[in-house]
Amino acid sequence: MGDARQHMNPKIRRILQAVLYEAIALAAVGPYLAFFFSEPMSSSIGLAALMSTVALGWNYIFNGWFERWEARQTVRDRSLLRRLVHGIGFEGGLVIMLVPVTAWWLNTSLLKAFVADLGIFGFFFIYTVAFTWAFDRIFGLPQSAPEQGEA
Repeated sequence: MGDARQHMNPKIRRILQAVLYEAIALAAVGPYLAFFFSEPMSSSIGLAALMSTVALGWNYIFNGWFERWEARQTVRDRSLLRRLVHGIGFEGGLVIMLVPVTAWWLNTSLLKAFVADLGIFGFFFIYTVAFTWAFDRIFGLPQSAPEQGEA
């Protein structure tokens, strides 16, 4: 893919990716939290917004780290394995950050918050891999992962 999409400024690309990712996530998670935790929609949307804010910052930071690591690899492509590693790293970082936030918001133990968040994190792992694949298809690969034959 030799068009200008691939040459998008890395900072702008990460911001666009993070904002789109979180906007879609917020629309999906708010109603889920209200139903799953039997919380009023206003509370669940508040928690979802807080989680989204944390995830937005983490998305920007993590993708910067990941792309710097990716640029140093001998094979510079976005294979399924690399997408899975990306998803595990991103979601693993969120688990560490968001379980305490969820426990605090819901006034529950870390263990209960972790168990309750497993469904959310399972959904987000799949969503993260699918979203980054779709984003790359629409906006092109980042400079750290050029198309085959361009490295």
